[in-house]
Amino acid sequence: MLVSLSTAITYRTAFGKFPSQQDQGAFLAALQQILVVLGGFSPCDVFPSSKLLRVVSGTQAKLKKLHRETDVIMEAIINDHKAKRLPGNCCDDRRNQDLVDVLLNFSQDHALGFPITNTEIFLAGSETTSGTLNWAMSELMRNPRAMKKAQIEVRTLSDGKGIIDQATLDELQYMKLVVKETLRLHHPPLAGPREARETMVIGGYQIPAKSRVVINSWALGRDPRYWTEPDKFYPERFLDSPIDYKGSNFELIPFGAGRRICPGLQFGVTLVNLALANLLYHFDWKLPDDMKPRDMDMTEEFSLASKKKNNLFVVPVPYYP
Repeated sequence: MLVSLSTAITYRTAFGKFPSQQDQGAFLAALQQILVVLGGFSPCDVFPSSKLLRVVSGTQAKLKKLHRETDVIMEAIINDHKAKRLPGNCCDDRRNQDLVDVLLNFSQDHALGFPITNTEIFLAGSETTSGTLNWAMSELMRNPRAMKKAQIEVRTLSDGKGIIDQATLDELQYMKLVVKETLRLHHPPLAGPREARETMVIGGYQIPAKSRVVINSWALGRDPRYWTEPDKFYPERFLDSPIDYKGSNFELIPFGAGRRICPGLQFGVTLVNLALANLLYHFDWKLPDDMKPRDMDMTEEFSLASKKKNNLFVVPVPYYP
């Protein structure tokens, strides 16, 4: 459910319409396979200069196959947008354009100084968004005190309207602490690889120039030197704390940092906040079959994105103010 929700919203924002069931199925299948390949181990990562390993491991063939599949999906979407932009087919009003239209404007106006290819136009973040939502709900179900506190806040500030608007989202303080704590505990384990620009020594280890460097951001988020009881879900730890996830505090970098920080940070966090607020407002939640919170399976699955190994099953009870 959470995957479908985040995918539909991301799809609508990027492409200007909600996906059909067939399109969403193809889109999700391709995305899942990409995450599996990119998140898995490949000998090529250890010996990147070996052409033989690229062939033997099969990674290169898989990536080329996935590239062709995703290119078909992207090509159809982009060509549809290009057709609508032809004279006589639509107006030139740019106020109602989606992400693809905006990027096509850049490409057409040469505003970036280089052309944008179809492959570069869109790479969805729906999997990471749904994963964060899944973990947030899992942690709240496992911590009834935090769940109750977050629901009281959402329902009080909504003032019985039943609609979570921007003004309400701006006022939600505790729920945002829940999201921040979720991002600390459950975010992609490894930041994107970087290349060392010069030889340097860190922690007594010499890192030669042009070495591929990968930051274990998951370990930073659970380092006891920076966090009290690091494995405990405790949103209140961020009360009056200057630490944020926007790249300035290296204890918490779920989106990376610096010039290469995730460009979808604001969109992803806003989507998580909006979806979680609605889930907390409109439903009370309970575990199935009299399961106790302490018995919940919180096992993580190794992947490019942080995922639960097993799905979360909960029972929704509609809430009527």
